[in-house]
Amino acid sequence: MTYDLIVRGGTLVDGTGAPPREADIAVSGGRIVLLRPGRPRRAAEVIDATGRAVAPGFIDVHTHSDALAAVADPPPAALGLAPLLQGVTTEIAGNCGISLFPALPERRAELAEHLRVTFGLGPLAPGADMDAFAAAQDPARRATHIASLVGHGTLRAGVMGFDARPPDSGELRAMCALLDRALTEGAAGLSTGLIYPPGGYAATEEIVALATVAARHGKPYVTHLRDEMSQVEAALEEALDIAVRSGAPLQVSHHKTAGRHGWGATLRTLPRLERARADGVDVLCDVYPYTAGSTVLHAMLPPWVTEGGITALLGRLGGAGVRERIRADITQGVPGWENTVGNGGWELIGVAAAPRHQEVEGRRIADLAAARGADPVDYVCDLLLAEHGEVTIISHSMREDDVRRVLTSPLSMIGSDGVPKPGRPHPRWAGTFARVLGHYGRAEGLLPLETAVHKMTGLPARRFGLTARGVLRDGAHADLVVFDPATIRDTATFADPLRPPEGLHTVVVAGTVAVRDGHPTAARAGTVLRV
Repeated sequence: MTYDLIVRGGTLVDGTGAPPREADIAVSGGRIVLLRPGRPRRAAEVIDATGRAVAPGFIDVHTHSDALAAVADPPPAALGLAPLLQGVTTEIAGNCGISLFPALPERRAELAEHLRVTFGLGPLAPGADMDAFAAAQDPARRATHIASLVGHGTLRAGVMGFDARPPDSGELRAMCALLDRALTEGAAGLSTGLIYPPGGYAATEEIVALATVAARHGKPYVTHLRDEMSQVEAALEEALDIAVRSGAPLQVSHHKTAGRHGWGATLRTLPRLERARADGVDVLCDVYPYTAGSTVLHAMLPPWVTEGGITALLGRLGGAGVRERIRADITQGVPGWENTVGNGGWELIGVAAAPRHQEVEGRRIADLAAARGADPVDYVCDLLLAEHGEVTIISHSMREDDVRRVLTSPLSMIGSDGVPKPGRPHPRWAGTFARVLGHYGRAEGLLPLETAVHKMTGLPARRFGLTARGVLRDGAHADLVVFDPATIRDTATFADPLRPPEGLHTVVVAGTVAVRDGHPTAARAGTVLRV
């Protein structure tokens, strides 16, 4: 038999967590064939993997890459190819309550402005459902597969706008119906971002009602907790309560305990998750291997500032007394608000993307304000106004020991939380998977190779219902990565965030070689996955 592709001489790290073993594999019709030793074999292409590891393509369970293949003007090629060049073959988008669908027709114009600012890639038209999301993805730009969660913030705005109030019974029914339709069409689950508007306006009961719909489909509730700082333990209890009451599997997004009042709390949150799992709650989490996060700048402001959406936000920032009230709230706190700046300070917040003022990218807010002789709050409000709200930041708010504890937890899997915008994005978009394998796995000895790969492949595939993915076995989809476990390492930095890793040689997507000798090919074999 002649195969499409043979990968020979490599060490298989099969994604199950089993010890590595020597074996050859073939690809035929986009599927894997495990080859028996000693049998004659021919192929259109043979890849020599001697001395290298062969693993399933990595699954990035937490990205914000929804719009990369959906905007009219393609972003820079390096931005779109960064995941592929670190071995990612599948991305799960729609995280933190933000997806490109669903919405009622009368709400789409208002929602479009929110999506423009959130994704930072130009105008975006929200879709009615999962089918519309899939249709908007340009196959000529899909280097990797993509699946999407239903973002609760988008769902809420798509039904009732950006009002800070509970939904009425009709609005909640409409939200449940849109969610049910999207899940039926293959969306991967429900996500919330409970620090972001309008998701943060929702009470627990609203989330329970929606998570119950996800549970009926056997799909997870994926949550950016209401607080990852001083109130992280209370926020985690809310998430567990939602999971128990709804029956939905729980995925805690990018689990962290950030800010000076949260440092060290993983000593309590991780045992709490383990106890919940022992009690029958299907709870897991994901993590990225950095002590800095990234989000939109306006998330640093008190919730009342963003009530009503982006247009209301921009209209409010120049108002008399508004900035004084913002300063007071940051200093004193607001009940139920995470207050990132109050937990750390403007000196820990750097600008990642400000398209009209690129000279400020890579610099800290405190330094930028001081250079102008301005108060940081005034500087932030002026920058948001000048950029029409479209500013992304990096927050250096975590501690290394907390990151290490979450990475080594048996409940964690790997997700980049990549925010792919032009400018100086967080290096996790290009470095997450190589950093886990090289720095934390090989150099620090925190994770055996088979465990690290399992956290990137088999475990996330099982969690998100990605059938026949994440494992090397007969009949599985032929998404593969070949790398040198002795040399793989991340090279992306905050100053140069899109530098590809070293030690990664080949990536195969849907049976097609997408990276050869560390360089991307012209292949665009990624698809929209439905689960």
